[in-house]
Amino acid sequence: MKVLLVNKFHYLKGGSETYYFGLGELLKEYGCEVIYFSMKDSKNYPCDQEKYFVENVDFNAPMGKIQLARTAMKMLYSVEAKNKFERLLIKERPDIIHLNIFQSQLTSSIVDVAYKYNIPIIYTAHDLKSICPDYQMLDHGKVCEKCIYGNYWNCFRAGCMKDSKAKSLLAFMEATLYKWKRTYQKMDLIITPSLFYKKQIERSGITKSPVIHMPNFLPKNTKYLQSKKIGEYFLYFGRLSREKGILTLIKAYQNAKVECPLYIVGNGPMKKKIEQLIEQLHIKDKVKLLGFKSGNELNSLVKRSLCVCLPSEWYENGPYSIMEAMASGKPTIVSKIGGLPEMVEDGINGYVREAGDINGFADALIKMEELTEEEYLYMSKRNMEKAMNLFNYEQYIIQLLSYYRAVLRQYDSVVV
Repeated sequence: MKVLLVNKFHYLKGGSETYYFGLGELLKEYGCEVIYFSMKDSKNYPCDQEKYFVENVDFNAPMGKIQLARTAMKMLYSVEAKNKFERLLIKERPDIIHLNIFQSQLTSSIVDVAYKYNIPIIYTAHDLKSICPDYQMLDHGKVCEKCIYGNYWNCFRAGCMKDSKAKSLLAFMEATLYKWKRTYQKMDLIITPSLFYKKQIERSGITKSPVIHMPNFLPKNTKYLQSKKIGEYFLYFGRLSREKGILTLIKAYQNAKVECPLYIVGNGPMKKKIEQLIEQLHIKDKVKLLGFKSGNELNSLVKRSLCVCLPSEWYENGPYSIMEAMASGKPTIVSKIGGLPEMVEDGINGYVREAGDINGFADALIKMEELTEEEYLYMSKRNMEKAMNLFNYEQYIIQLLSYYRAVLRQYDSVVV
């Protein structure tokens, strides 16, 4: 079976790319031939299909009116992506196309081409772009569901896409075009890493195609560990952005008056505000900004931590930061929002608190620090066991291949 994986980034940028590359390796291991389609970038990993990749487009860059107008046309429908994707399909003749993040840069034009050539389309929804012009379902930092039933004009009216009226207008136009073209109806199967996302997409009515819930998998080489002792510090790692709730976490930490320090790992647009808040609260000696870390350095920080905190204030899907923490046997403190409560059971393998609740998170920090060694090691064991069960790569790929074959049978295709 030949599988064409599609994602707008072809380098390790975030969770969707972790999935994209990890899935490619798994498919190869299970006997599939894997090819790729993406966007050009100097950071891209080498790829035999890179000559078909589209030119790089950055919609987050500052734009003048003329540049914005030109970019708008590419965002709504990329003729370049259509033509290159068609050439790739004709040459490679894949059995299945598996889409990841394709909107904006690659556009629905590639869905039209796949549909034209009668090739089955699977889509893993890593975000909620299919039902909200602002993929985060946020209006200036607050959860918003006004667009969920297709009234995308709300996005422009509120200016919620990147806090920009111009970009919100583009997002409104893109979402409206996809709805009019029935883009998500053309997909044979939609996969969501969280049950919450499945329910949101089904609720929206954007598609009549089957929507199934499959938690993301961890790589084959993942080491599942149980802590042997209580850790040394609270840890947040990830993007420093408004929707992650880091300011809430810092305020909660100040209120909790706990002994263990708080380490914050990552970079992002909120860095200066975080520094200012730490200074304002006079806790520079206890809250440490460590910058971006990855690989062995990040793994070491996770392993020595008391717990991992993710106080998100948007609809998280199935974040790899929590998956990796669980595999390392680390208890977690998370918000009761999106897919997070599906991963963390309050008082069992961590603590769950209402998003934005400073006092609630302060209480969770205190509880975590006050755990006895026996209670802490039990929580660590439960995390490890849950991770092994939920994020098993073998279970994932066997189930996915069964869905591939089921879809192919509907097309009367022969599986090689």
